[in-house]
Amino acid sequence: MRRLPSSRSLRSKPAPQPGAARTAPRAGDARRAEVREPIDVKIYADAPGTAARQVFTDLFVAAWLAFWIWLAVKLYDLVLKLQVPGQKLAGAGDGMAGGLSDAGGKVDKVPGVGGSLSSPFNSAADAARSMADAGRQEIQVAHDLAWALALLLLLGPVLVVLLVWLPMRVRWIRRATSAVGLREGTAGRDLLALRALATQPLRRLAAIDPDPVGAWRSGDESTVEALARLELRRLGVRLRPR
Repeated sequence: MRRLPSSRSLRSKPAPQPGAARTAPRAGDARRAEVREPIDVKIYADAPGTAARQVFTDLFVAAWLAFWIWLAVKLYDLVLKLQVPGQKLAGAGDGMAGGLSDAGGKVDKVPGVGGSLSSPFNSAADAARSMADAGRQEIQVAHDLAWALALLLLLGPVLVVLLVWLPMRVRWIRRATSAVGLREGTAGRDLLALRALATQPLRRLAAIDPDPVGAWRSGDESTVEALARLELRRLGVRLRPR
């Protein structure tokens, strides 16, 4: 025998609210969300003018950064030429040290007086080695200076790209990718329309409807689509027809 629901269970069910129909998830939207394909990352806009401007800006930034890298390499090679005197000094010092050491070694073999005669040769060889070390130190200083100047030259352009251009580019990609995902479903278009109501100028909203907020609240499809299209147009993304 079927049991009838008690009066307590009937009283415990909340009464539907007047505005619940707009905020509650729709079965059709849930099914579309389940079968929706993965969203591709939006790199460039759909609008030809915006896309052309983005491509030109990307190419310009890449060429501009490549120019500074080329200039830094040229500066590195130019400063590295300061190593030439040090290389000559190191080579001459090593050669003199080797020759004097050989001469001192031969003189040292002279019986009786070899030790005293080889001492000046050994001292001169030590002085030649010091001269060679000074040349090698000059080479290292020129090398470090070349690196430092090249990196300092690149620091400004790289910071401009990393702190100005790249964040703006990534921010647009994230917003456009999110917008592409929202434009497919009814709930997503509602969110785009709501964002348009919050960010678009009043004159553009008034051109769509004298009372755009009221039309959005009532769920007027033409107004919602017009508001969503207005928000997508700001990003250069088109609203696909259903």
